[in-house]
Amino acid sequence: MKKIILYIILSNTLLLNAQTGKGISGEKNWLESWTNFKPKLTDYNEANEILTGVIDKNTILYKKNIYLIIGKVYVANNAVLTIEPGTLIRGDYDSRGMLVITKGSKIIANGEETNPIVFTSNKSASERKPGDWGGVVIMGESNTNRFGNIGYLNLDLDSKFNTYGGDYLNNTSGSLKYVRIEFAGGKERGLYDACSLLLAGVGIATKLDFIQVSFSKVDSFKFLGGQLNGSNLVSFRANKIDFDFTEGIQAKINNSVAIRNSYYSDPGKFRVFEIDSYDLISNADLTKKMTKVVANNITMINEDVQNTDGLLREAIFIKENAYLEMSNSVVSGFNKFVLFDANLNVNSENLEKVKFQNMLLNNCKSYVSSEVVENNEQLESWYNNEKFNITCSKVVNGLLFADLDFKSSPDLQLKNNNLLTTRLANN
Repeated sequence: MKKIILYIILSNTLLLNAQTGKGISGEKNWLESWTNFKPKLTDYNEANEILTGVIDKNTILYKKNIYLIIGKVYVANNAVLTIEPGTLIRGDYDSRGMLVITKGSKIIANGEETNPIVFTSNKSASERKPGDWGGVVIMGESNTNRFGNIGYLNLDLDSKFNTYGGDYLNNTSGSLKYVRIEFAGGKERGLYDACSLLLAGVGIATKLDFIQVSFSKVDSFKFLGGQLNGSNLVSFRANKIDFDFTEGIQAKINNSVAIRNSYYSDPGKFRVFEIDSYDLISNADLTKKMTKVVANNITMINEDVQNTDGLLREAIFIKENAYLEMSNSVVSGFNKFVLFDANLNVNSENLEKVKFQNMLLNNCKSYVSSEVVENNEQLESWYNNEKFNITCSKVVNGLLFADLDFKSSPDLQLKNNNLLTTRLANN
């Protein structure tokens, strides 16, 4: 087994050189202005317009109105739903309001940095909880690895509107920019879990930038097949998974952050990234692409200072026949950095599918491990190679990040400061 050797870095210059480019970054703190880390305390005005049924022609939602989604609201018949910057849309609790963009239709929800679009619960501030409403579902016409390329969402949707997937890699389902989604997700009548933002078979021309999902009952972002790029995505205090990838999704995620707290996490299944290619191998066409995620400049942080262990479960869980390339990223305060599924055979072919480069692991109890304990020594040996440039540290978050004040707008870029670091090494 490997031992840990401690190194004290006393030079700011050395540290800066070592850490440059890790975690989320920008010329300024891009979490300012448009995010909200205390939506439970935010007073929203009551709705004066109702959205219900099927929207089958091009429609604009205006900032001057406040909308209430009642039941399943479908954007269908190739219609385009355009939402003005600053518009507030509330999801009905009693009918589990859900906005569904069906195949061929589009949503254009482009807010502004100082004027974001907000989807939230219709409950009062003191009563809001994760899972108050159904969330936003976007279905496209791009590839999946299901047989025939077509999937079906088991969300108690109208059978005319529950399919996704196809043969159009370059199609678009629209764009979301400077958008917040709060208190969504949860079980749908005991069926499939409804996520806060679910993207199924969405094509590469779809734009996803500056989206914050907060207090999701289940997953914050879920990707079922398709091909897309996303940047500046924020998952805050999700109950289960922050970013869930499956069904052959080809995803590039850049400059994004997940902020977890053990108090808000389901005691069973939760992690930041879950990556698999299928739920059951019998449902997948193995001649098609398996899930591949390329993730750069990601920050995964446990902000629960009351947790005396400073630990949550694994940050990343990966299953067989899936690919991950992660670089320039920071993982702080998790029990395990990466956990391999028991069905993933630990051999050179499979290990080549999971690559890391230029990583900082802070206060992570375990490095890389498998559900099959006998595989751990081989995993440690493989990823301990200096070519991966994986650095470990043991410092409190307050010394690692620029500003952890979640009562306003935190700055989760790395602080240019002295750190006590460790590096795994043979000894």
